Amino acid sequence: MHGLGVSAGIAIGHAHLVTLASLEVDHYSIPEEFVTREIKRFDKAVKAVRAELDALEVDLKAAHKLDAQSGDIAAFVTVHRMLVDDPTLSVEPRSIIERECCNAEWALKSRVDELLAQFADVQDEYLRERRTDVRQVAERIISALSGQGGAVPEKLRERAEDTILVARDLSPADVILFKDHQVAAFITDLGGRTSHTAILARSLGIPALVALHTSRELVREDELIIVDGTQGIVIVDPDETVLAEYRLKQHQSTLERQKLGRLKVATSETLDGISVELHANIELPSDLDAVAQSGAAGVGLFRSEFLFMNRRDLPTEEEQFEAYKTVAEGLKGLPVVIRTLDIGADKALDPSLSTSGHSALGLRAIRYCLAEPQIFNTQLRAILRASRFGDVRILIPMLASAVEIRQTFAAIDVAKAQLKAEGKKFNERILVGGMIEIPAAAIALPMFLAKLDFLSIGTNDLIQYTLAIDRTDDAVAHLYDPLHPAVLHLIASVIEQANLAKVPVAVCGEMAGDVSLTRLLLGFGLRDFSMHPANLLLVKQRVLMTSVSQITEHVAAIMRSGDPDEIRERLEQLNA
Repeated sequence: MHGLGVSAGIAIGHAHLVTLASLEVDHYSIPEEFVTREIKRFDKAVKAVRAELDALEVDLKAAHKLDAQSGDIAAFVTVHRMLVDDPTLSVEPRSIIERECCNAEWALKSRVDELLAQFADVQDEYLRERRTDVRQVAERIISALSGQGGAVPEKLRERAEDTILVARDLSPADVILFKDHQVAAFITDLGGRTSHTAILARSLGIPALVALHTSRELVREDELIIVDGTQGIVIVDPDETVLAEYRLKQHQSTLERQKLGRLKVATSETLDGISVELHANIELPSDLDAVAQSGAAGVGLFRSEFLFMNRRDLPTEEEQFEAYKTVAEGLKGLPVVIRTLDIGADKALDPSLSTSGHSALGLRAIRYCLAEPQIFNTQLRAILRASRFGDVRILIPMLASAVEIRQTFAAIDVAKAQLKAEGKKFNERILVGGMIEIPAAAIALPMFLAKLDFLSIGTNDLIQYTLAIDRTDDAVAHLYDPLHPAVLHLIASVIEQANLAKVPVAVCGEMAGDVSLTRLLLGFGLRDFSMHPANLLLVKQRVLMTSVSQITEHVAAIMRSGDPDEIRERLEQLNA
């Protein structure tokens, strides 16, 4: 079976079919004298789901300080917890039960069907994607109505490491039940690259496929299956030859990881002696262990928004200061680039903290910070205070105009003046850089080069804005293409102009950690990559095996081509 590989790797194990509640429920009438009892049954189910999600939120809020994986999952649990409290799901079905004298399951389904139909008319892609969350919360309440709790099957408790979960879909709360049992892989019929299962699988570092459509019907319980997350393939009941081939691939992959570990202390330079800086992207201070294991030359992107998410209050200045200070001290003199709050689009604050929309083209990143000067000031003060404990730098996301640059520097100057007046020390010469992730910024680059100390190309957003593709929308996800000629020309132009102006430039998006693009970016003149720590040693290996002087012509040929197929063919030759 073919699906969308969202987390690379190979897993071999036995299938466990995850059976979740469905919105396909029976409809039956109840005597009028039993209506009150039916409403109480519904209230009890809602209360049980609320309590379960409350407990998960508490556990994850404590855990994500130590475990970044928990922070990833908690964001989705928070959304589900808020939906349980929405009157549409928790109150309105009671009126339907009373009015129509029907069972609670049908009352909830009726209301949810109306709600899901409304999502089809919603223009905002982020909000439209929330229909999955609504459905999953409703299914969870129906499960509670049937007396089924969220419990890990005994079979999974006994043999998790050999188990591959097969499901139509998995909600965050369902997934957490399996999280501590270290399953071998996930496969689901629904989902996309940004689905809950995909994000969790990448966070846990296990193979996963989504969008298989029929796996739940075609795979039997306990059947031996192979999941190839790299190629996007699931093999059911493999014969001995295929099984032996994949066991060999698994073994080779393990050996490769062990070999890569030896590169941790190797100097990062090409065969022709060109030095290349390899930095790590992190979300929380707890990621420092992974940074150390990767041998990174520092942190090229600290996504500070993760300190603001999964909570119902804003982090205080002291809380932020301690987090930034911990990272600065932990890096022992290596640089840490802290990106200011990049909230909005697919990264939302609790609704009680922000009324801004979630559009990828809306009030997000620096636009949001400039519109909320107090929040921005608190963060800037915390970053500045932490700057005396290490090589701390400030990175401003989503810059598009000179006005935004001026307003940003004015905000930094205000924070500096406040700290001086209070006698608090900080690095007065702290470096300030900007993210190039809007085509307008890439095209009008000279005004950014003149005012900023360094640049960082955020390829994820640059691609979606250049191609007019919302990367959170599964319907157009297949059109998201890092090798589109327009994207390549923008990236190459930014790198070339920055190098000529002698302004340091890095790539910190997913392209930086894609080893198939390492030589291409080196050929563009890039000398600073920042990526997930798990990808760093693989990229370093490619750097060590590359002679920039020998790939120049190949890269030039790629840039002369406007044919996507030819670009991919030439890229394969470049990596041969």
